[in-house]
Amino acid sequence: MTPVPLSVLITGANRGIGLGLVKQWASLTGVKHIFACARKPDAAEELKDLSRNDARIHCVKLDVNSDKSILDAKKQVDLLLDEGNGLNVLINNAGCMIAEGGTLENADRSVYLQHFDTNVVSVAKMIEAFLPLLKMASKECISDEWGVHRAAIINISSGVGSIESNNTGSKLVRSIPYRLSKAALNQLTKTLSVDLAEDSILVVSVCPGWVKTDMGGPEASLTVEQSSKAQLQTALSLRKEHSGLLLSYDGTKLAY
Repeated sequence: MTPVPLSVLITGANRGIGLGLVKQWASLTGVKHIFACARKPDAAEELKDLSRNDARIHCVKLDVNSDKSILDAKKQVDLLLDEGNGLNVLINNAGCMIAEGGTLENADRSVYLQHFDTNVVSVAKMIEAFLPLLKMASKECISDEWGVHRAAIINISSGVGSIESNNTGSKLVRSIPYRLSKAALNQLTKTLSVDLAEDSILVVSVCPGWVKTDMGGPEASLTVEQSSKAQLQTALSLRKEHSGLLLSYDGTKLAY
């Protein structure tokens, strides 16, 4: 039987891929705590319904662009976690993509900075805040194997952040700063995979695919359920050798 984590935290859980991931992780009976984080959880009706029907799902108010909000969320998670267990999985899913002001012909400095703040800096701040809980979970794990049952950071990235496979320039995605920020996120993943290896904490970037969400649009090839279901299986299969990689939602290795 594949070992499962006791606790999972997901940012951007009010809709789209984040909400889909909440549902998929909740399908595993061994998971005891799912921290579903959103800027306005009270307005997330479907998420609230899930929480009402499943006591393992905790709605947590979190604005990833606010350091204070991150620390407040960490305190709430601390109170809800079983003493001494730590946090097994941190899924940094919250992100932004803005087309207007994101082309070379109309480069808006604030748009570029917003992408980096949300897609890179906020991820770094989330990891900084929750790292003590991840280290605690890793230390308390009785298994020597790496994986989500021990301690893992999963950064939801994108294939358009790949430098090697970029042969469409700004045509495929009309947002240069989105490409740049996801490339930077992948570098953060690789860097932290090296830094956190001594703590046996696995760090990966995962591309969810082209998904029918507000960001992906109606023409996308995957439904939220298809992507999130495959992402769950990929997460459960992660081992030490995967740390530092950029993976597709189905587990295929992608070029950085």
